[in-house]
Amino acid sequence: MNFLKAVKSLFTSAPRVMPADAAGRVRAGQAILIDVRETGEWRSGVAESAVLLPLTDLMGARARWKPFLASADKRELLMYCAAGGRSAIAAKILVSEGFKAADAGSIRDWKTAGWPVVPPAADDKTSAASEKA
Repeated sequence: MNFLKAVKSLFTSAPRVMPADAAGRVRAGQAILIDVRETGEWRSGVAESAVLLPLTDLMGARARWKPFLASADKRELLMYCAAGGRSAIAAKILVSEGFKAADAGSIRDWKTAGWPVVPPAADDKTSAASEKA
């Protein structure tokens, strides 16, 4: 991410959505739930159906984010993290780049809303990376 994009994202606002309000859109395929925590954090469990894409990759080389964004098909992107700070940053970055994105809080918020938390999928490339972290 270049410096100008980073500065622009600081002055961009992104909506905040509550998991209870967004769960139906995720289930219907209208929105994609994204876990922006780092790979080592995924071992403790991830929200079911979440795509695992660390914030550091969004702010860096985008090795995982670039192909994902190219295939997102204009669906709403809902980010969550451990406490809600990184998901807000990710949502601001993506909104500043023209994506429909929102901060969906923390994994704790999703658990509280009754969303299942599961181990990362064994066949997920990002899960394999988390085991090395």
